[in-house]
Amino acid sequence: MTHPHARELGDFLRARRGRLHPYDVGLEPGGRRKVTGLRREEIALLAGLSTDYYQRMEQGRDVRPSDDVLDALATALGLDDEERRHLFTLAHAARRPSRAPVDRGPEVVPDSTRRLLRVMHTPAVVLGRHLDLLAWNAEAEALLGAPGDLPPDRLNMLLLLFDDESTGGRTCPDWERQALDYIGMMRAAVAADPTHPRATAIVGELSISSAEFRRLWGRHDVRASVSGTKTFRSPAAGDLTLEWSTYPLPGRPGPFLLVFTAEPDSADADRLHLLGSLQATRAARSDRP
Repeated sequence: MTHPHARELGDFLRARRGRLHPYDVGLEPGGRRKVTGLRREEIALLAGLSTDYYQRMEQGRDVRPSDDVLDALATALGLDDEERRHLFTLAHAARRPSRAPVDRGPEVVPDSTRRLLRVMHTPAVVLGRHLDLLAWNAEAEALLGAPGDLPPDRLNMLLLLFDDESTGGRTCPDWERQALDYIGMMRAAVAADPTHPRATAIVGELSISSAEFRRLWGRHDVRASVSGTKTFRSPAAGDLTLEWSTYPLPGRPGPFLLVFTAEPDSADADRLHLLGSLQATRAARSDRP
C-alpha cells in the first residue's frame, strides 16, 4: 500500500513541476509540448537524478530521497522557504513506518484561553488543526455572525468559506486570496497526518461540491503560519478591512488563536467599534425577560 506521506509528496512534486515553464529554468521549449509545465525528465536533469527515480517519487512509490536529493529538487523546482520546508516534512515523514503513532485526541481549548477571549476587545477565535471553530468572543460573533447557530460539524472555516449561503455569494473582493490562505493552512495539517478522518471528510466533501475548491486545492500551496488582511462586508457597518494574525496554543499539534485587528483611529476601527456596540445592544435586549 502506498505510504500516505509518499502520495502527498508525489502530488506536491507534480503540482510544482506543472507551474514551471522551460524558460523559467533556462531551457529551450523545443517543439509542441503535450504537458503543462516541465516534463519529468527535465526536472530530473536539473536535479541530477535519473528520470526513473524521479518518476517513482511522483508516483508515491517506496523511494526515500536523501536530504541532498531534496535540496537539489527544491532548487530545480524553484521552491521558496515555506515550500522547501513542506517538501522536507513530507519526505522525512515518508521514511517512517506508515503506522507511526499520531495524536488524534480531541482538541481542547484551555480555560485560560477562554478567559482571554472574553477580555479581548477585538474579534478573536480559536481554530483547531483542521480549521474547526472551537471558541470565539462576542466581537467575533458581531463580525462573523452567530457560529453557535450552526451544527457542530459545520463549524469549520473552510466549509463556511465555500458555502455560498453563508458568505453571501462570495462578494468579498479578495475572496480567492483568503481561500488560498485557509487552504494552505489545511495543506500543512494534511502534511502532518494525511489520513486524519476530519481532514479526509472536509477535503472530500468540498472536492465533490465545489469546482473552485478542487482548483485551488490542486495548487498544493501551503501556509505554516499566516497573517494578512481580510475585507468584510457588513450590512450594518459597511466594508471594513482588518489585519489578522495567528498565534499557536499549547499542544502538538494544538489549536491556534486567530485575531483580527484594525489600525487605531482609522475608519475601519470606527466600523469595528460600531459592530461591537450593535452586538452588545442585541445581547442586552435578548437578556431582558
